Amino acid sequence: MVNKNQKQYWDKVAKNKKFTTYLDINLLSKYLDKKSLIVDYGCGYGRTLNELFLNGYKNILGYDFSPKMIEKGMKEFPFLNLKVSVNNKINCESNSIDGLILFALLTCIIDNDSQIKLMKEIKRVLKPGGLIYINDFLINEDDRNEKRYKKYFNKYNTYGVFELEEGAVLRHHNENWIRMLTSEFNNKEYNHITFKTMNGHTSNGFVFIGTK
Repeated sequence: MVNKNQKQYWDKVAKNKKFTTYLDINLLSKYLDKKSLIVDYGCGYGRTLNELFLNGYKNILGYDFSPKMIEKGMKEFPFLNLKVSVNNKINCESNSIDGLILFALLTCIIDNDSQIKLMKEIKRVLKPGGLIYINDFLINEDDRNEKRYKKYFNKYNTYGVFELEEGAVLRHHNENWIRMLTSEFNNKEYNHITFKTMNGHTSNGFVFIGTK
């Protein structure tokens, strides 16, 4: 799902990057109680799991493909259960998880097939009625973003994919694609939102909550 070069990029920047999409604890608590088993897939250094922990959620687990991100998280939040994901799998039994959080991970997975495989893997591990909570970035219409979407369209064949000078390849999403990607889940919440990016810009975004 995430290629080798991108794994190297996230390992390289693990010590310095601060992620910015945020947990709406009031929204999550409408659907998941404090005893729920919650997995944060693509947890980075564990900042969202730490928020959950501070709000009384203790049955929590985080996975990330970057060993350096996990290393950073274990130093900052030694009380969290953080693991390196292997072969893009969620190392949990089928039908075993109450809730799964996917925060700004789709932006790191630029091709459609890999995103679809991830949704199938999430559906596998969620219990019947289990919850998926996604936030991520949508297409922007400002000049800066439109120029880079167009610049990289022929290279990646997807409008919204772009490269950063520092080495990341990221994706902002067409809203119709997000609706299709999440169509196998029962839609409970879908909201537009604005996020700060990890490099300090502003971007369109969305929050989706659905159930299996």
